[in-house]
Amino acid sequence: MIKILFTFMALILAVPAHAVDGNELLEQVDRNLNPESYESYRKLINIEPNGSKKEFVLFTVKKGKEKVAAMFISPASEKGRSTLRLDENMWLYIPNIGKPIRITSLQSVVGGVFNNADILRLDYTSEYSVEQVEENDEGYLLHLKAKTKSVAYDKLKMWVNRDNMLPSKIESLTEDSMLIKTLYFKDVKDFGEGVVRPSIVETDSPLYKDYKSVMIFAEIKEREFKDEVFTLTFMPNMDSLR
Repeated sequence: MIKILFTFMALILAVPAHAVDGNELLEQVDRNLNPESYESYRKLINIEPNGSKKEFVLFTVKKGKEKVAAMFISPASEKGRSTLRLDENMWLYIPNIGKPIRITSLQSVVGGVFNNADILRLDYTSEYSVEQVEENDEGYLLHLKAKTKSVAYDKLKMWVNRDNMLPSKIESLTEDSMLIKTLYFKDVKDFGEGVVRPSIVETDSPLYKDYKSVMIFAEIKEREFKDEVFTLTFMPNMDSLR
């Protein structure tokens, strides 16, 4: 009887006091980064090895987990262009052409290190599942695996700060764990209405030596939109939302 009791106690001690649910953590990260539906203004800066810069200002709207659209405000040469993403399908509208054209997640409408998947970012939980969670002094390291082959990156490693449940760094990897790029999340800012998140995201890549791209959020707030906003026919009219 005593032997059975000790065996039972050993089994209890072997079970963690609480099991961390990685997908619940990722869902929390998504909501801390952005409301589920929102509008935002941000600047994208591409920095070349010689120090020269090219800047873009975008107005972006998102609804739910799979709909996001963006419109160029500047420079003048890009003004009026808009992009649309519905799940993994993406389009670019150029006024001179007059109709949307298909684009891919690995292309970039702005050049630089950010690709279209980075610029038209969906919720991470829409594209990835958490395969492993590691705890450390600062928080968690989440190992993410793409749900489908159409996702831009096969794997992600996401470092999450325990205090605010926001990412501090994300490594984007191939299926063979080769590093494609690294995203650095900086300068946490209170945007109001409960949105507290990094205002700066920087990225570099071993594939683009000495190039860097920076995304700076100037405004982000919760807002609801009709489904018609996220259609090909609405792309020329995005400016009406501002």
